[in-house]
This record gives sequence, C-alpha cells and structure tokens, in this order.
Amino acid sequence: MLSNLLKDQDFLAYTLANPDKIDGCFDFMLGTHTHVDVLDTGVIVFTPSQNSTKDIVLSSAIHGNETAPIEMCNQLIHDLLSEKIIAKQRCLFLIGNPAAIINQTRFIDENMNRLFSGAHSKGEGLTHPERHRAKALEQHVADFFNANSDHQRIHYDLHTAIRASKHEKFAIYPYRPGRAFSAEQIMFLATCGVDTMLFHHEPTTTFSYYSSQQFQADAFTVELGKVMPFGQNDMSRFTQTHTMLEKLITETALAPVEFDSSKVNLYKVSRSINKHVEDFAFSFAGDAENFSAFSQGEVLATEGGVEIKVEHPQEAIVFPNANVPIGQRTVLCLVPAPNESIV
Repeated sequence: MLSNLLKDQDFLAYTLANPDKIDGCFDFMLGTHTHVDVLDTGVIVFTPSQNSTKDIVLSSAIHGNETAPIEMCNQLIHDLLSEKIIAKQRCLFLIGNPAAIINQTRFIDENMNRLFSGAHSKGEGLTHPERHRAKALEQHVADFFNANSDHQRIHYDLHTAIRASKHEKFAIYPYRPGRAFSAEQIMFLATCGVDTMLFHHEPTTTFSYYSSQQFQADAFTVELGKVMPFGQNDMSRFTQTHTMLEKLITETALAPVEFDSSKVNLYKVSRSINKHVEDFAFSFAGDAENFSAFSQGEVLATEGGVEIKVEHPQEAIVFPNANVPIGQRTVLCLVPAPNESIV
C-alpha cells in the first residue's frame, strides 16, 4: 500500500482502488519535516514537525460527480507527497464518497450533504453507504480538531454546483449563533476568487455546519463552478483558489486583507422552500442560473394547487432542484445582506 502511494503520489487513484476500505491505517515521514497518516480510504493527514497554528480540513467529493475540487485537492496532495511543497500547517484531506466517484453520480443512495450532525442515524435508510460514510467522516474531523485546542480550526467543504451561476464561485457561511461572521475568512475566500457569500441563519445537516457548530471552526460550503466530468474541467479557472489554498497550507502566516464590502457580494438566506407534495414544480425555466432574481409577487413554484410567491421586493434563488424526496429542500431564497455582524 505504502509503496504504491509513494511511487505514484496519486492519492485519488489509491482511494478509488480501495473505495470501501483500506487494510489498516499506516503512517510515514516525508524527510524530517512532515508526518503523514493514512487513516481510511480517502482520508490523509499531513502534520508538520514544527509547531503549527492552524488545523485545516479540505473535503471534496461529498458529491461524487463534482470533479474539479477532487482534482484540485489531489494535486495539492501530490505536491505534498512529492515534497514539491511542504506543509507548515496541519491539514486533513477527505475524499468523501469514493463509490459515487466511480459511479460518476452525485451519490449512491442519498445526498451525503444532508446526513451530518447526526442525521446519518435518524429516519429511514440506515443501511445506506452514505450514512456510514458520513458518520465516519464526522469522526475523522472530530479526531483531527480535538488533537489541538489552541489552533485555529478551518474547514472548506469544496463543491461544484449542478447549474451555472451568475456568480461563478460562492460560499455558504453556516449559522453561527452567538458568533459574528469572520471578516478575515470572507476576505481570504475573496482572494481565492470566491467573491460571493451567503449567510445562513438556521441549523442544517451539511458538513460545513457540523464543523462550525461542533468545533467552532471557520467552516464554509464552497461552490467553485459548475459540475463537469473528469477531464473536462478548465483547471485554469481554479488557479486562484489553488494558489491561495496552497499558501494557507504552506505558510506560517498569511498577510491579513482588510475587509472591503465593495469586493464581495453579500446575501443572506431569507427562507428555504421544502417539498411537501410530489407535484412540486418550479415556475421558472429549468436552466435558470443560480442567483437569478425575481420580483415580489412573482410565482416561484406551485405545489398541491398552491402558488409559492416571492415575498420580498426581490429574491434570488440558489440550488433549485424539484427532484428531491418529499421533506427535503428544493431551493434557497436570498436577499441582500448589507448589515450582517462581520468582525
């Protein structure tokens, strides 16, 4: 196992060759500078020998067909394994759903990003592989963050969206009761090319909310563009993101960027519309882009003979998907957020 990984330095290939499990954990040193732990299929930790200040989680493939973040993380892992770059901060990489990657689908049985914060152990489908994997990923994050109580905790859960977006790269900032939103983090993501932020104001079962709520991490769901098959991503569109994530891992400290609201688009989630009846249907075109805006009174959807209308002077939409099980979210509605608590 170790010899193959060190020879090819391709952690994705190693993971996909062992999609269900590996035959035991193993660890090794890169020179005298980095300790590497392979803890599970798709789970690898880099720990610098010198003292560090940050614990960074980079997760990808929570949805198996979102390939660009998988390729970007695999390149970062390759560069660390080949010692092209050297970690100065602890970093945990998670390839979330190897079986779905092989299947070239979003998931096998269930949307894994609805199964965190204990949702994996509630309701029907307890034997689904995504349930077990979500629980295991939670434990890996817990073990990683609990190793240091004095480090800054960061989790970027990297995705690409099903449809095109008027703002190509954007992030969802999970609900943080009692905690202000971080200006430093918002501006760091802006330097990554992620210039649009959505503030959430209620608990969810996403991976980023789990890290934020359980460990007070600076955690985000980061959308980096549109879903494309392997080999069809224009990786030049991710250069800015890749460069800044590499700096985050390999530098002892990053120069702070002063918060500037003119450099970011700020939205907050005004409501989440869930599906209650099987005939739920949107009133807008099926290829409508994320952040398409609608005026007060316009009909967004119909369900059971009832019209669901825009409630605010203007609302934008993200993640519209009518083909979800009853009870799940069909769309998030957004309004401008100029007055959030950002420090």
